[in-house]
Amino acid sequence: MSWQKELDERNRRQELAEGMGGAEGIARQRRQGKLTARERIGAIADPGSFNEFMGLTGTGSYEGTELTGFIPKGSVEGTMRLDGRKVVVNAGDFTVRGGSGGRRGGMGQELSATQRALEWQLPYVRLLDASGGSVRTFEEYGRTYLPDGNAFTVHEVRALSLVPTVSAVLGSVAGLPAINACLAHFSVMVKGISQIFPGGPPVVKAALGLDITKEELGGDHIHTRISGCIDNLAETEEDAFGQIRRFLSYLPSSVHEMAPRGTVTDDPGRAEEALLSIVPRNRRQVYDARKLLNHIVDRGSFFEIAPLYGRARITGLARIDGFPVAIMANNPRHNGGSTDVAGGAKVLRLMQLADTFHLPLISLADEPGFMVGPESERAGIERAGARLVSQVCLSRMPWATVVIGKLYGVAGQCHHRPSGMFRRFAWPSANWGSMHITGGVAAAYRREIESAADPQAKKAEIEARLQALASPFLTAEATGQDIIDPRSTRRHLVEFVHDAQRLLAQQVGVPAMPYLP
Repeated sequence: MSWQKELDERNRRQELAEGMGGAEGIARQRRQGKLTARERIGAIADPGSFNEFMGLTGTGSYEGTELTGFIPKGSVEGTMRLDGRKVVVNAGDFTVRGGSGGRRGGMGQELSATQRALEWQLPYVRLLDASGGSVRTFEEYGRTYLPDGNAFTVHEVRALSLVPTVSAVLGSVAGLPAINACLAHFSVMVKGISQIFPGGPPVVKAALGLDITKEELGGDHIHTRISGCIDNLAETEEDAFGQIRRFLSYLPSSVHEMAPRGTVTDDPGRAEEALLSIVPRNRRQVYDARKLLNHIVDRGSFFEIAPLYGRARITGLARIDGFPVAIMANNPRHNGGSTDVAGGAKVLRLMQLADTFHLPLISLADEPGFMVGPESERAGIERAGARLVSQVCLSRMPWATVVIGKLYGVAGQCHHRPSGMFRRFAWPSANWGSMHITGGVAAAYRREIESAADPQAKKAEIEARLQALASPFLTAEATGQDIIDPRSTRRHLVEFVHDAQRLLAQQVGVPAMPYLP
């Protein structure tokens, strides 16, 4: 006697689950220009690699013992492969009750997607399209409940220090899923279809009496440019999936492994002639820091993170002779490259990423100092600076700084670490000090200037005297600072990154400091 009857029942239930929220819900999803959860998994995963778990979870309707209807849970979960590597995926299904969590079961629950990523030491991908909690669950429970979401959110937080975690915002994401969007090492949202907020327009209307659209409240123009809650903006869902694939390609599957070396396609000794003249002799002129960066790393390997936010700093991942690195540079085309609160936050997150997943850090420094002025003060530049200084001193990944131009003040100090494997090179175009001579003279020599017969002439005389001391070669005489031919930068960094691998292998494992988003 076979179990075909029960197998038929299992297959029927699986078919109902794959129907998601039904034809009407699927049609509504497509009218909004969005893929369904299952279509998204099909679009991002290596073909045929998705293996679903908890696929029969949901709420059944019965007449006696006969199943008459089935509402699946508001998410699709499983494992898949990205470029051959296994990852855990959790895709919110907005066609089922807006992707809200719904009622949770009691004892005997299988491990969640996040827990499986932790236990199996696999990268974790969230495809978010969910509205969070719903008052509908009050009727399901027959009561209200105390907010206790940290009982399961604790696993999301733990994941940040153990496995690469990424979030794609693919619809209107509210409540706890909006927080999950930020509990990630990399996040991306899609232009025109994505928003995040703790509470949507109806909640805002009830609380503040304000009429506002979803896009006005939490669209990409807010979160990729102003708040910095989301790193990157994608033009389409397919673009978002491509960015996720590329981001994960630089990282190991967990902190217990080394980051994978990519295919070597570039000459490690490549010396770009353009580097000799890319920094203008006229200090008032600016240069393209992204072009400079791309002259140094493996061709086509730079993946920028948060390009629209904190634009005074450029941050991202790249490869040097095939080895993944975290890399950052000052951007003189935005506020002269001065580190502001937003730029500092980007740098802090990049440093944490490098430290957590064993990547060498490369800094291309042209640092005028922390951003000054009333707006910077209101934003809390001192506390932001204190956080950055602390992260620098507590970090341990191998770190190389190339001083391209300016290096001033405490912000300049944040391109240097006094411990661990640290290496600093300088170009002949570099200049440094506690502060700019031009601005510093007015403060340090105020009385001498004010008492002079010709204050402006006196100021110019003092500045000229100090500028004569600003040659980097005078510093090299006293400190041993290495000043290199800019064209040799790539060669020096290739050697550094190769040397770093031995030390990184000793740092594999749980990081000394937890990752904080």
